Amino acid sequence: MYYSEITRKTVSYIESNLTEDINLNSFTSVIGYSKYHLSRLFKKDTGKSIVEYIRLRRLALAATLLLETEESILTIGFLFRFQSQEAFSRAFKEVYSLPPGKYRQLMRAVRIIKEENDLNNQEQINGWNLSGSYTELYDLTVDDKVFHTGTKSGLLFAKGEANEQQFGTMMQGFQAENYKNKRIKMSCFLKTEQVTKCGAWLRIDNVSGDTLQFDNMDSRSIHGTTDWNHYSIVLDVPEESASIYFGVLLVGKGKVWADGFRFEEVNEKVDSTNMLFQDNLPKQPLNLDFSE
Repeated sequence: MYYSEITRKTVSYIESNLTEDINLNSFTSVIGYSKYHLSRLFKKDTGKSIVEYIRLRRLALAATLLLETEESILTIGFLFRFQSQEAFSRAFKEVYSLPPGKYRQLMRAVRIIKEENDLNNQEQINGWNLSGSYTELYDLTVDDKVFHTGTKSGLLFAKGEANEQQFGTMMQGFQAENYKNKRIKMSCFLKTEQVTKCGAWLRIDNVSGDTLQFDNMDSRSIHGTTDWNHYSIVLDVPEESASIYFGVLLVGKGKVWADGFRFEEVNEKVDSTNMLFQDNLPKQPLNLDFSE
């Protein structure tokens, strides 16, 4: 997953410097590749340019500060490298459809109403389900305080004393028809807090429910506490495929936030991450009499 490693390093650097002056020329020394090469791979992986990603992440963090603090709009704008309150307000309104002051006022009122309703109603997330070995130990909700871009993320977390033999997953499925005979890449952004083990997963099934392709990031799983980063899985969708399932797996304790899921078709130059890959098997049986 050479291409993904470069993107992850780029995202990690950006996330650590969102309040600093990020010069694209500095990526050459930090990541080890030219800004042109990085820009091309980053856009291919995430669907956004590096400049656009930085802008959206800064605005997302600004939106959080507007709701969680009493800092002035000017202070927040300067913190995220906007040259004036007018420039900050204009950029913020383009993404959130409201100027910062109105957003703060309106969203705080909405949050109060939402928190009151949540006391009486368990939130249902459109399209997503909670599953796993011990679902009573886990919960799935929408988080409007921690998000990558936009205003919300999905949060999967352990409620009880879950161990390494227990897991929960946020998941959904859809028909494979539009992706048959194609190689697809699923990508997303994940953030974790004190997780035992977690990762994104993707599975391709046939009409009988047999698994044809599968990857759950087991060989590159996430542990502990990590900031937002970009992860991807690449699988083939054979002709006999009937359904595609995907989500985020949490083993044991902790919290994992998910945001920005994306599906796209890729070509054969992008390596598959299929854990059921069979090409490494020998063509003939070996050492049948144990003499070798």
